[in-house]
Amino acid sequence: MININNNIKLIGFDADDTLWINEPHYRETEQKFSLIMSKYIPAEQVSSLLFKTESKNMELLGYGAKAFTISLIETAIQISNNKITSAEIIKILNLGKKLIDMPIKILDGVENVLSFFQNKYELIMITKGDLLDQERKLAKSGLKKYFHHIEIVSNKNKNTYSNIINKLGFLPQEFMMIGNSLKSDVLPVIEIGSKGVYIPYHTTWEHEIINEDNITEKKYPKLNSITDLFNIFIV
Repeated sequence: MININNNIKLIGFDADDTLWINEPHYRETEQKFSLIMSKYIPAEQVSSLLFKTESKNMELLGYGAKAFTISLIETAIQISNNKITSAEIIKILNLGKKLIDMPIKILDGVENVLSFFQNKYELIMITKGDLLDQERKLAKSGLKKYFHHIEIVSNKNKNTYSNIINKLGFLPQEFMMIGNSLKSDVLPVIEIGSKGVYIPYHTTWEHEIINEDNITEKKYPKLNSITDLFNIFIV
């Protein structure tokens, strides 16, 4: 066992693809969108154009299914050179609505981990995205009962984490964040003097991908599963 919990009092958990399945729903929606658009350009070209639109819209629209749906429609208009039909736009809107109302499937071992640590540490969920969208997913998940605090934020960076920690009355060295994104969940918290734990998920949004080979000092544990947390804590 690695004694990682010296001084740790507050543990943060990412939500999407750390506690429940999320990104595969987006990729399935993207594939269906590509088929709709295949009458205009080859389906394999759609994803890169969609990602460019998403990246351009991010500062204005943020993250989540609603922003994604707007980017789908905008990309469709561009790809079709303004020839997209109303029937096709309705199909795309329906894809977005289905994505917003997607079922929530909890990842294996999550409830065991949360129930175990709930009475030993103060737990907080920190997730980014659309407020209503994330609140809906949290309600469907049934996991709210495990958390002392919920934070739905527009972005995750070192200032976000510092503000949350300060607001709750903890020191940076008393906080640890657990998530599937090096970019959003791990590296920013290490930068402020907290601990990060990396649990990669098999499907990751391109915007969140960082080449781990470029990180010279890997000051974080990398786990295969959330249940591996039991192996790095001495309780």
